[in-house]
Order: sequence, then C-alpha cells, then structure tokens
Amino acid sequence: MQRKKILLVSSHPEPRSLNAALTAFAAGHLRAAGHEVRVSDLYAMKWKAAVDADDIPDHVADRRLDVLAAHERATLAGRLTPDVLAEQEKLRWSDALILQFPLWWFSVPAMLKGWFDRVLTNGFAHGPAVPPPYSEGALGGRRALVSVTIGAREAAFSDRGAHGRLADVLHPVQHGVLWFTGMAPLAPFAVYDAVGVPDERFAAAVREYGRRLDGLFTDDPVPFRLLTGGDYDRDLRLRPGVEAAGASGLDLHVRPSPDTAR
Repeated sequence: MQRKKILLVSSHPEPRSLNAALTAFAAGHLRAAGHEVRVSDLYAMKWKAAVDADDIPDHVADRRLDVLAAHERATLAGRLTPDVLAEQEKLRWSDALILQFPLWWFSVPAMLKGWFDRVLTNGFAHGPAVPPPYSEGALGGRRALVSVTIGAREAAFSDRGAHGRLADVLHPVQHGVLWFTGMAPLAPFAVYDAVGVPDERFAAAVREYGRRLDGLFTDDPVPFRLLTGGDYDRDLRLRPGVEAAGASGLDLHVRPSPDTAR
C-alpha cells in the first residue's frame, strides 16, 4: 500500500464532542493504515475566522481594501500572515483533505468558513495565476471527503424531506469550494440524529466511517463536470442539450454515468 498524506481540518468548539471523537478516530484509523496525518483543529488553534486588512501585512491603512487583489499580491509575493501560510503549506503537502464539522444553519461553522476565506486565496487556490476552476486545477490531484454531523434525522434530508437533499445542502462546499479549487470530492459521510448518540450507534457509525476512509483513494469521486470539457459556454452556463435524462437542478452539473442517455 502506498503511503499517503492527509490533512484533517476539524471545526467544533467542544473537545469532548462527537466531531472531536470522529476526528480522533479518522486520524488514528488512517495512521494505523500507514498514512501520514496532520490535524488542524481550528478551535484549539484559536483560528482567526474574519478576513480583514490584518491578513495583508503590506496593505496601506488609508487605501481601500480590495480583498481579491490584495490576496493575490500577497500570495504571489509570499507575504500572507504566518497562520495562513502554514495552512497553505499543509494543503500543498497533502494528497487528501478531510473536513470534519457539524452542520449549523445548513452550512459550515463560521470558523471553517473563515478557513476557506483566509487560506484558499486568490493566487493559491484560484485566480488568473493558476489553472481554471472546476477543472482539476489549482489544487488538483487531491481527494477530499466531507464528514458532517447533523442533528436531524436522515429522512429530513431526502428528496422529499423538509430540509432538502444533503447533496444539495452541501453543494456549496462539495462543488463550490472543493471542486472549484480542483480537488475531487467523494460523496459525503454523515452521522444523522447526532444529539446524544448512544454507544452502539457510535460504534456502527465509526465502522462505516472506517470503510469510507479505507476508500479515500480508491472510491470514485462525485463526477462533477469539467469547466474545460466543453459542457459550458463562455458565460459558464451549460450548453443546450448537455444533461442527463431526468436530471434537474444541481444534478445538471454532475456527469451522467455511461449508461445514462444524454
């Protein structure tokens, strides 16, 4: 088995939480399999979530802050803050990224969103200086896995559930963060009804999680469409007729299986 390098980014304020337990399990399971693992526990690190002028050491105080342009200049000059540079180096080092978080208000915790905002800078994870998005680009060659805990029951996140399909709820992370930057995300792993999980259900959850971790480098990722594959026009809209039979909504941006008519 080839030894791989995995960055695990965890976001939960309670070190005795289910998320902390899943983080510890994943790190231990992957290390036992012979892989190298680094963990960024954002709350333990007291990660600064908000992007502001302090992130750009060379920014002139009386000048308007254009975050996108300032990030690019600082990134290309190697002038980002040490905490951001350290996380970017972990990403460069990694073969895979695992995100561990609770679903709060149908999204990631603010701490993790701040990690996206501050670490995935223009010039590093996207922008004119790197390959185009949605194309195995800037951070291409890496696998990604979202592991999420959810208070509601699984049925509530089904196609007829009140909360909508989990794939749709997580689309901004799976497609808009991971695939946008070139990483290949697998289908997410989720623990539902996550408030007060009894021991027997936790044991079943980590067995399933272990199976998913074993497939981190062998399971097929979500087959999102390539921006460079001819499916999109210059306005980033799908061309007429580019769809799978019966597909609608966000499913239009997933390539059909070979046996599905287009």
